[in-house]
Amino acid sequence: MKIVFLDAATLGNVSLEPISALGELVCYRTSSREEAIARVAEAEVLIVNKVRVDKTLVDAAPRLRLICEAATGVNNIDLGYAASKGIPVRNAVGYSTDSVVQTTFMMILALVGKCRYFDDFVRSGEYSRSGLFTDVSRMFFELKGKRLGIIGLGNIGSRVARVGEAFGMEVSYFSTSGTSHSREYPSISLDELMSTSDIVSIHAPYNERTAGLVGGSELGKMKPSAYIINMGRGGIIDESALAKAIDEGRIAGAGVDVFTSEPLPADNPLMKVRNRDRLVLTPHIGWASIEARERLVSMIADNISAACSASIG
Repeated sequence: MKIVFLDAATLGNVSLEPISALGELVCYRTSSREEAIARVAEAEVLIVNKVRVDKTLVDAAPRLRLICEAATGVNNIDLGYAASKGIPVRNAVGYSTDSVVQTTFMMILALVGKCRYFDDFVRSGEYSRSGLFTDVSRMFFELKGKRLGIIGLGNIGSRVARVGEAFGMEVSYFSTSGTSHSREYPSISLDELMSTSDIVSIHAPYNERTAGLVGGSELGKMKPSAYIINMGRGGIIDESALAKAIDEGRIAGAGVDVFTSEPLPADNPLMKVRNRDRLVLTPHIGWASIEARERLVSMIADNISAACSASIG
């Protein structure tokens, strides 16, 4: 069985042995459109992360029996056409929950605790010259008793809610699907969530209901002391409006791990925010702890094994 992974570089240096044990694994770090079409000719199993799998690519792989998404979202795959050809598509669900939750609070704590400012204060020599054992020039607040508003209370959002509770935060959420399903936390309107939360944390998928969900109007409803975190998908927040809100002091700051265009263009408005202390940017790494990537590889291998067993049966 020939297994072709078109963009293996997206998984970094994690071992792919669980997959290679199942057949002949051919890995390409990245694949352009033209390269991808040429490389799938003999593929029986195709693994992709961000490579677009459409009619042209599927038709270029006459032996294809299975498409494995090396992620949870499958918006890069033409599911209808794959189904019409009798080719199942399998993704990996839940592998990155712990990693995303941890990264979410890494951002929250760094922003609320003014971590960048205090680190710079010590490294610059200002602390050594100050004559004081401490620096109380910058205010930071405790999470206990503050309101955490979660946009999208799915698997990840629910875990963020529980960690927030462990800090003593009051949790509420906005359902992007319109269905309020939680018995643990109150479901409120987006306007109420934006205006009452001290921390807004986004954990929603990108779809027709969430595209541009948080724009200038919504950001304008936030407290000047509040922070917003986007660990969902780029395009949910209007990046230009966010940069403007930060620079004008209408919100305290933001943490962003996902962007409308990835990698982030050098001319993106977020790259031009003047006060670095109030913005944390990370290169879409929330999903990518070593443990999460190892779980992902294991899930892909399980998907291949299950599909093979089903075809034999």
